[in-house]
Amino acid sequence: MNRFVLLVFFFLAFLALDYYVFQAVRLLTQNQSQLIKTILYSIYWLFTLLAVVGLLFWNRMDTFELATFRNFVATGIMMNIVSKLIAGVFVFLDDIIRLGKYAYRGIVNNGGVTQAAEGITRSEFLAKSALVAGAVPVAMMSYGILSGAYDYRVRRKTILLPNLPKAFDGVKIAQLSDIHSGSFYNKRAVQGGIDLMMAEKPDLFLFTGDLVNNESKEVADYMDIFSKVKAPLGQFSVLGNHDYGDYKQWRSTQSKQKNLEDLIQSHKNMGWDIMLNEHRYVEVDGERLALIGVENWGKGRFAKYGDLTKASQYVEADTKILLSHDPSHWDAQVRPEFGDIDLTLSGHTHGFQFGIEIGDFRWSPSQYIYKQWADLYQQGEQYLYVNRGFGFLGYPGRIGILPEITILELKKA
Repeated sequence: MNRFVLLVFFFLAFLALDYYVFQAVRLLTQNQSQLIKTILYSIYWLFTLLAVVGLLFWNRMDTFELATFRNFVATGIMMNIVSKLIAGVFVFLDDIIRLGKYAYRGIVNNGGVTQAAEGITRSEFLAKSALVAGAVPVAMMSYGILSGAYDYRVRRKTILLPNLPKAFDGVKIAQLSDIHSGSFYNKRAVQGGIDLMMAEKPDLFLFTGDLVNNESKEVADYMDIFSKVKAPLGQFSVLGNHDYGDYKQWRSTQSKQKNLEDLIQSHKNMGWDIMLNEHRYVEVDGERLALIGVENWGKGRFAKYGDLTKASQYVEADTKILLSHDPSHWDAQVRPEFGDIDLTLSGHTHGFQFGIEIGDFRWSPSQYIYKQWADLYQQGEQYLYVNRGFGFLGYPGRIGILPEITILELKKA
């Protein structure tokens, strides 16, 4: 009952906002012909109708087959709401000004009528401003879908490690994170991203979690693409918070466990050596470095399946590289308790899929949640690299913070 009342309240609030912003449309079309008015009014309310229909059938779209369509419906609804909230601010500002003018006339001017100014009125200006401002988020989010979702960028960093074995001086690591294969809708573009990475000829490939959104079968259509990821020193991976199926209602505990087992098998079938609180050694010319892979360990509400003590037990190597999906792990446990881990690789944040990057300047809402949210960080002789993510989740696009292929070159300091 409470959920029904909440839904009704949301519908009423949504319609009230729509009608409120509609006043700006009416003001700007008051001198148009009836035909033009009918066309423009119909277009305006059509978006509202589609949003309402989408919400009414929301639960029926909660299937694996309709997951991508459901994401686009959710994005359309969000674009509608955000654009009209922004436009509503300008309409509200106009109403405040009108109220002030009426009060002035009543108190100071004794209800007298002031002469109208020539040219565009303040109300018309604010109405136009409302519609322009409301169109901005629609244009930005549409551009992010059409242009940003698969606009892969190769980001290169050189990391100096004092304990790096001589045989690994100059080794090239390719890192991917947050593939989220269940969100993809353009297989050719995904293939292009993998081709771009393989053209870098990495010596070692590392994946830092979130292969899927919820279900192991999401990756089925992309197994052939990710199976082509090969590196001379091997391909290694770990799990992310979405890989466990924690955000989906399962028929039983057994079905959820089976899903995780199938996902782990998918890593293996692609030739990725998945590390579940384990470690591996990579050897070159009799020298070796250690790869430590933990399951998801996130600060706050995120699950802590990772066991770094277990994963790093009995590790004997001069250089240690940790794969841990969530970058909050670095400050919370890695640095305070494991000072011998030279480099930690993470992902998880996606850089919020929105922000600004110009030269060395970076800004994203993600920085208000995560201290380390993108690129390379250093404390003492320990490093953390946070990959911006290869895929996307929820909003099927990216604005400013583009999908990433990381190429790290290790050099002896």
